[in-house]
Amino acid sequence: MRVVDLFSGGGGLSLGFKNAGYDIIAAFDNWKPAVELYRKNFCEHPIFEWDLKHSDTADKINQFKPDIIIGGPPCQDFSSAGKRDETLGRADLTIVYSQIISKITPRYFLMENVDRAYKSRVYAIAKEILKDSGYGLTDVILDASYCGVPQKRKRLFLFGELNGVDGALRIIFIKNQSQSSITLRDYFGNKLGVDHYYRHPRSYKRRGVFSIDEPSPTIRGVNRPIPKGYPGHKGDTAVISNNIRPLTTRERSIIQTFPEDFILEGSKTDIEQVLGNAVPVKLAQYVAECINEYLNIPNQVENSLIHSFEKLQKAPVYQDLPLFENS
Repeated sequence: MRVVDLFSGGGGLSLGFKNAGYDIIAAFDNWKPAVELYRKNFCEHPIFEWDLKHSDTADKINQFKPDIIIGGPPCQDFSSAGKRDETLGRADLTIVYSQIISKITPRYFLMENVDRAYKSRVYAIAKEILKDSGYGLTDVILDASYCGVPQKRKRLFLFGELNGVDGALRIIFIKNQSQSSITLRDYFGNKLGVDHYYRHPRSYKRRGVFSIDEPSPTIRGVNRPIPKGYPGHKGDTAVISNNIRPLTTRERSIIQTFPEDFILEGSKTDIEQVLGNAVPVKLAQYVAECINEYLNIPNQVENSLIHSFEKLQKAPVYQDLPLFENS
């Protein structure tokens, strides 16, 4: 299917959907460092540095005739790493996203956000807009560590199908998860060269040292060295020593499941922010493959009927009986 990615950032959603077999035909974002990084890694389609609040946005997107629109509106106003205040303005871009969908009415859409958005006023308004536009909606909160990503990162996904049924994908989204979360050792083996590492906490009330025998905590947009005054925490998996270090930008990129050859050019501050904002590639791929499974259900039913009919024809008890005789 033809896909347009809105609020595309560094391209986590784009790459995940591409890996699942979708045709990414265009992307849009309004932050120059993210646009430049995206452009270096995706040469086969354009990305536009574009304010999606612009009145011409629907026309701009419509020229690509997308079958599905995907996107992750900025989440900082919802996020536990942000101010958790949806009145600051960026949360309104969730409504902008729903308005774009309602104007273009693609057959399908997917919206991603932090799990905290689920109970927000803005999210309720966005869903109402989408329902009024004729979409059947499925929303689910997924933990990335059960979806191929070595990271505890909970994210909200809202899938919509024009003239579809509410909750249609819920079982598929849930049943395809792994039975246990993926640890850094599962994903890296011993490539990191450490058993414990430092991740700067938002406050010293939280731990800062983690083991590679657990999933990484959520990758944030900051990556700081170990401060000289770090007091330690009772939850730390090891005491600070010369064997403990912060993870590198490249290692954090790989935890976000970007490929090892993904181009990371630009200022370190900007790259870290792009990575922290990104949808993990394998989480995006997981969601895309669940959508694939849902879209293939009619084919699976048809194939099952054909297979049953063929077996019926070959069954000895029915060989001499007319199958479609009028009754």
